[in-house]
Amino acid sequence: RTAVSPTMAAQEDPDLLRILIATDNHLGVHEKDQVRKDDAFITFREIFEIAKQQNVDAVFLGGDLFDVNKPSRETMVRTMEILQEYCMNDRPVQLEVLSDQTVNFPRRGVVNYEDPNLNVGLPVFMIHGNHDDPAGAENLSAIDLLSTCGLVNYFGKHVLTGSGTGKIKIKPVLMRKGNTKLALYGLGYIRDARLHQMFSVKGNVEWARPEDKPGFSSKSWFNTMLIHQNRVHHSPKNAISERYLPSWLDLVVWGHEHECLVEPTEYGDFVVSQPGSSVVTSLIEGEAKQKQVMILEVRADKDAPDD
Repeated sequence: RTAVSPTMAAQEDPDLLRILIATDNHLGVHEKDQVRKDDAFITFREIFEIAKQQNVDAVFLGGDLFDVNKPSRETMVRTMEILQEYCMNDRPVQLEVLSDQTVNFPRRGVVNYEDPNLNVGLPVFMIHGNHDDPAGAENLSAIDLLSTCGLVNYFGKHVLTGSGTGKIKIKPVLMRKGNTKLALYGLGYIRDARLHQMFSVKGNVEWARPEDKPGFSSKSWFNTMLIHQNRVHHSPKNAISERYLPSWLDLVVWGHEHECLVEPTEYGDFVVSQPGSSVVTSLIEGEAKQKQVMILEVRADKDAPDD
């Protein structure tokens, strides 16, 4: 991963949306190993150093920020220190959230950089994974602590409704920079067998799409999804297939799988990127490849910004 300076075009184009995407950071992994305990934090800092040098507008994290459901106090403090160092500053945020923020971020009710009590220069949007999923009577996770402190924007946590398997409705975070519009869908980890069954029953998984409005055609949105589920089929019902996802998506960022397959590959009408874990967590072939992050650039068509 060699970070380079952002181009002049990226700095001057008011419609160019640049996002750094990473998944499976596993902060706190090997915490009791005196040789490897710092690896995940060194990498996490490097990721945000790249974000800073590349002058990105936001960072998307695709789940498993932490290695365990209840991170140690040392892991929490080190994580918060890095986020505070790189995210809290006077840099103006060019993104505007157009969707209902009380729906997108129900506990805080507002995106962190619009909170008058905070000074956020680099917004982070993230979902949870299977290692840091919410639990308990209040359905809380360690990520909720980061969100309450205003360090991240936590979305994609769905409360299952209905009887039996349950139902969910996935609503996007709608964001705009200049004339460029991005709809960000998030699906934090749900037990694979249960989600597989939900997708198998028509109507159990609903998708909300941006409405057609003057100057806001539904076709003008770049539809991106963060998902954290088994992609490799360990058994027929213990993985989620790409065929369950709607064809109108443009980009699917797949977390959970640790092998780095970051180059987008076509699947029907959309492409899938699997960034993989940012740190080695086990000695398997899939983790032997070079670790990478992804820089996504989206720009509206200047001649037809609403198409």
